[in-house]
Amino acid sequence: FSFVYVRDLEPAGPASISGMVSKGDQLCELIPISEGAQPVNLLGASFDTVMGSFASLEKTVKDLDLVFFKGTKDELKAACEGGEAGEKKELITVTVIQDKGSPKEKVVKLQAPPGVNIRELLVENEINVYQSVTRWTNCKGKQLCGTCIVNITEGLGNTNWKSMDEASTLRENPESYRLSCVAFAYEDVTVETFPPVNADQWTR
Repeated sequence: FSFVYVRDLEPAGPASISGMVSKGDQLCELIPISEGAQPVNLLGASFDTVMGSFASLEKTVKDLDLVFFKGTKDELKAACEGGEAGEKKELITVTVIQDKGSPKEKVVKLQAPPGVNIRELLVENEINVYQSVTRWTNCKGKQLCGTCIVNITEGLGNTNWKSMDEASTLRENPESYRLSCVAFAYEDVTVETFPPVNADQWTR
């Protein structure tokens, strides 16, 4: 869950001189200053998503506002959830559908803390996310092989944003398809393993 934050400030730059932005502030929203332009929600977005949002602005946009949260990532997440950083969170439910549509179809409900990595949770509970020989030849969750594909059938909005790399790997497949190694669940989700992939999917 790659919140983008202010890593540093140019000492003599306008942001530093204004005192309105500080090192560590969390980027939340981009607001183009242009007639009819809509704010872009960047809360919890990956670095690739943020850069893509800047790159996709209309050429007519000359100025924009950036909305920051003053505090740490944990403090921002707690604020969004109506709590305080450090307080104990309730567990979420990850419902896993295995071998959907086959005689061996099985549904398993797993409890986990918010922010759990889906691949790690499934593997720890001996649920295979790989097909064929990739069960033994995969990259072990390093986002190199693109073979741990799952389908988030419910609660897609409760997961982190896709990076440009992940979206490219899963091209020509439904938006709900995710690489489980880089997918994190923050509220209840339903996950289908071994979803049918498009014929041109290079990872199969």
